[in-house]
Amino acid sequence: MRGSRCLAALGIGAALLVSGCSGPAPTTPTATPQAGVTAQRDSTCVVDPEAVVSARLPKTATDPMPTDLASEIDAAATASFALAAAPGAIVFVQTPEGTFSKAYGMADPTTGAPMATDMYQRVGSVTKTFTVTVVLQLAEEGLLTLDDPIGTYIDGVPNGDLVTLRQLSDMTSGVASYTFDETWLQTFMNEPDRVWNPQELVDIGISLPPLFEPGAEFDYSNTNTVLLGQVIEQVTGQDVASVFAERIFDPLGLSATSDPGSSAAFPEPHPRGYTLQSPTATPENPTDTTDWNPSWGWTAGQLISNGQDMLVYARALGTGQGLLDAETQIERLTSFPGAAGYGLGMGCSSGWVGHAGELPGFNSSVFYDTSSDSTVITMTNSDIASGDCAQSPTLLDNPTGEVCSSPATRMFVSISEALGNTFVPAPKQ
Repeated sequence: MRGSRCLAALGIGAALLVSGCSGPAPTTPTATPQAGVTAQRDSTCVVDPEAVVSARLPKTATDPMPTDLASEIDAAATASFALAAAPGAIVFVQTPEGTFSKAYGMADPTTGAPMATDMYQRVGSVTKTFTVTVVLQLAEEGLLTLDDPIGTYIDGVPNGDLVTLRQLSDMTSGVASYTFDETWLQTFMNEPDRVWNPQELVDIGISLPPLFEPGAEFDYSNTNTVLLGQVIEQVTGQDVASVFAERIFDPLGLSATSDPGSSAAFPEPHPRGYTLQSPTATPENPTDTTDWNPSWGWTAGQLISNGQDMLVYARALGTGQGLLDAETQIERLTSFPGAAGYGLGMGCSSGWVGHAGELPGFNSSVFYDTSSDSTVITMTNSDIASGDCAQSPTLLDNPTGEVCSSPATRMFVSISEALGNTFVPAPKQ
């Protein structure tokens, strides 16, 4: 098992462009904002934000996809799944021409039960997009502003009078992730069934030295999004699960999406999940993490959903429709630091906006193409990397000569290429 920084990047769900551990921080040069930038930034990633927020999905999009395009997507998914270190996968794709869905492989390799498209999965850091979306909604309603310092709401945060809700949302706060703490890491590995209180997680994160001055750099920190969850509860006077349901799940009709709270319970049907991020895992025998308690992620990573719900949600996330007004969504779509980077609770690369979700045993990729009004969802019951990985552990039958990649990301990249706009993730080590 590698150190806690790698768990910070991998364990709870690599953000877009944060898909591996390289050097002292899980970042890439293109994902690092300019020092001191806290306001809206110009973006070259989304070419025409105004057109995106006004895009209307044609009726044909909900019809079965034309056979020729479906065959191309299926071929891309099949070939990439063969290289992925996952027992099973779920794929949903929607373009203006139609919708495609298919399951691949096994939900449970011990019984041979096949994967199915209606199965629930833990979606990891896709949760962050829900959290920041609610913060943006509260800003629209005048209940807070993105430039409020976190110290207005939460005591004890390092640089709390300077760190803003905006910086927590775009990962430029400098507040360290609690997953960087070695003691926390060892406890989590030894007690995967433990229920974590959000305040415990925050206390661990804010006890660590700040990584940099607020706004100076980018660093993906789960503490940021847990703090935002606490702000949501304080401002609304409700528990965050109720807020998510009232403001996102119900309005979008996401009947299969839920916040499990402190429970490790999984709705049926669901696959078994497997990881090498465990002290007992070996390349011959990955650890089954299906029943690990996800409370350690809270508003940074504990939601559950399925492919159909994520298909609906990803388009709403990209266009803002049903979630945010046009002005706020345009601000969100121009919050990325350049052609590839992380903005207000989501990332952007090659015009694709969304988020990856990766926690031990499960991997999801939830993205919307702003250039073609297309959506791709890939979900796997493994977070195990494959390919020429220098640091990430791999299975014994690991394919060589392939780029190192998490399974859902590998499949997404292949499908995006088939759609004509190839997503380019940060290199995974």
